[in-house]
Amino acid sequence: MFSGGKVVLIVDDDPGIVQALRAILERHGCRTCIAMDGKEALERIDERKPDLIILDLWLPEVPGEIVCKIIRKNEKFKNIPIIMVTAKCSDVDRVIGRVIGADRYVNKPVDAMALLKIVQDTLNSRSGIHH
Repeated sequence: MFSGGKVVLIVDDDPGIVQALRAILERHGCRTCIAMDGKEALERIDERKPDLIILDLWLPEVPGEIVCKIIRKNEKFKNIPIIMVTAKCSDVDRVIGRVIGADRYVNKPVDAMALLKIVQDTLNSRSGIHH
């Protein structure tokens, strides 16, 4: 499904969610890296320069909202697409997600195939490829 081995950073403090997302993404040709909290996420972004970030809103150390804002203010990383994944699902939360810089906002529990489609669409829209 994904060509060129796109690197996706998965940021979530729930090991079950991380492993499920990792399995589906890798099965479809992505390479993944993992961060279990916001501080580790910022380190991984600098080390791996991912093509896309799947970011939980509620994280230990540095909340996802702050991680998103930091990424968007950094010239090197501001164009990396961010898919915000969270249990908070109100319309207000979606607006906040967009305002802080998330490209997409996905509710938990995450449907793996739906998320895979969102990842593909987000990567394609950022690279100028449209299907």
